[in-house]
Order: sequence, then C-alpha cells, then structure tokens
Amino acid sequence: MGAHRSRTQRRRYPRRRQGRQGAYAALDLGTNNCRLLVARPVDGGFRVIDAFSRIVRLGEGLERDGELSGAAMDRTIDALKVCALKMRRRRVVRARNVATEACRRAGNCDLFLDRVRSETGLEIEIISSDEEAKLAVAGCAPLIDREVSHALVFDIGGGSTELMWVRRQDGAAAVIASASLPFGVINLSEAHGTDIVPRAVYESMIADVEASLKEFDALHGIRPMIEDGAAQMLGTSGTVTTLAGIHLKLARYDRQAVDGSYLSADAIRVVNNQLLAMDCRARAKEPCVGPARADLVLAGCAILDAILRTWPAPGLVVADRGLREGILLGLMGRSGLRSAEADLRTAQAGAGYGSGAGPAAQPRRA
Repeated sequence: MGAHRSRTQRRRYPRRRQGRQGAYAALDLGTNNCRLLVARPVDGGFRVIDAFSRIVRLGEGLERDGELSGAAMDRTIDALKVCALKMRRRRVVRARNVATEACRRAGNCDLFLDRVRSETGLEIEIISSDEEAKLAVAGCAPLIDREVSHALVFDIGGGSTELMWVRRQDGAAAVIASASLPFGVINLSEAHGTDIVPRAVYESMIADVEASLKEFDALHGIRPMIEDGAAQMLGTSGTVTTLAGIHLKLARYDRQAVDGSYLSADAIRVVNNQLLAMDCRARAKEPCVGPARADLVLAGCAILDAILRTWPAPGLVVADRGLREGILLGLMGRSGLRSAEADLRTAQAGAGYGSGAGPAAQPRRA
C-alpha cells in the first residue's frame, strides 16, 4: 500500500527538471570583481536564474609588481569555485568566461589561468579591450535614447577605464571607436592614497586622467555633440551605480531603482563632495559603498569628474548591466539593439538577478 502511494505521488507530482531547458552562463573576471550571470532563454528573451558577485581585487599590487600576487590569486580562485559550482548546479549547457585588464597586463597570467583550470575546471578567455567594449555596449544598448544619434558609453573598472563612442542607426548600436585608458579605481587609489584624500590630491587624480580623455575627444569630435544634445552619456560601472544609490538615499542597494536611472551632473558633484569630506571609515558606513569599496570609491569619483569636465553633459544614464549581458546575448545568438531590448526587458520582468538563489547571489556593482 505504501509503495503504491509512493508511485502515485511520483506520477502526480513529477520532479522539476530545471536544467532541461538549457541554461547559459556569462562570467566576467575583472581587476576588482568576479561576476557571474546564469540565464535561460524564454519567449524570445532570457530570464536570469542565478547571479554571483564578489570583490576579489585580482589586480591589487599589479601596477607596482607587474604580476598577480599569490593572495589575489587565492581570493579569486575561491570566488571562481563558487561560480563553477553554480554553473554545475544550474546545468549550464553553454558558457563564456572572460577576463579583462588585470589578466591582459599580468606577467604571470598563464600561471594563474593554469591554476584556475586545475582547481576549478573553468577555462578563462582573455579578451581584448575592443571585444570588451563591444560586449559592454551590446549589454547596455537598451538604455540608449531613441532620439539621439550617438552615445558616449564608459566603464570605470578596477585597472582601466573603457570609452566607447557609439552610433545608433537603423535600430542598431555600433561602436565607432573605443579606447582603454590605464586608469582604474585600484591603480589610481594605490598611486594617490585611500583614506583622507585632500582636495589637491583629488585634483591630481583628475589631472592624471584628463589628458587621455582629451586626446580621445580630439580624435572623434565628441564634445560638440554632447553639448548640443545630439549625443547621450551612459555610464556602466560600480562608481556610477554607487553614486546613484547614494543620491537616491537607498538604505540598501537596489538594482531595479538604479539601473536606467538618470544622474544629473549637479547631483554627481554633490555626492562626490560628500564622499570627499569623509574618511575611509565614514565612507564604509554608507550603505551603497560598504567596507569593501570604501577605499576605492574616491578614485572612481575622480575619473568620473574628469569625464564630466571633458564632456560637460547635463547628466548621464546609469547602467547596472553591460559585459555579462552582452555575453549572454552573443551566446544565445542574438545581436543588435532590437533583440537586446527584447531580451533585457524579459530579464527585468522575470525573476530578477539572483532570484531564487538566496542573498549571497544578489549582484553587486563592478
């Protein structure tokens, strides 16, 4: 009787086969963060079913030593083990795992990638800065205003800042030009200090960055288009999402409130000055900064200030999306602005990043 009941229950309540539909994964290993998105195609778009982000500071000390430190590699491999486990549990059928600036520059990167392969089973692909730019723009494309012909997209990373000059034409977004500048929140912080940053030191950070930005501007004639409103400014990085969270006075970072929001240049200046007046301990108490980012955020503010001085836009659109979403679109065989808009609308309308994965899976900013 008991066995008969068990068979009946199995027939009436079949086991869910979540992996059968095929999950896709995008892993972005940057200079500062290790981030993963796992998604499943649905209704012409995709739904994010799992996510992970951890600050690993892979590029810590790279500017000084030219190599990845043992401690940084250990931290990163611990995070990659979590990513590998999530990918196995979600039965990922196709993945792309990419590394950016820290691995491009490190003299001992081959040793690190051998360790990753041996200890986690993951194959990591080092992508060029041009490929990084194209993937970031593909992920951000839905936030480009339909009324503008061009957009300046930037990503302030841990070891570099990526600039993408984009043309919107016939419903698609194309990267006209890109540049990878050797200024990020880790190397700029290591060069100038991280606790109390005097105004003169902060201005020195800005000056370090500005010359390279002006060179990019001179090559492509961007400033007049920004000033005339023919081009939009769009930022995708932990710096801009952090500042947006502070400006919105969020008690806890909320991706849905931040992604796609508008941040005026005046609001950016107010928040930058607010953070500049604090020491590292006070910045750590800001809920959208936290202790893991408190020593890096001012370097990001300085890079953003340099961008706004070079291109005086009234404000910018904030993107909590980019490279990983671009990778997912590519894996699923979708490209161009129209498909990106459909895919990312579906993702946002669905379970949300990290849904069902528990608190540890909620994504944080780059």
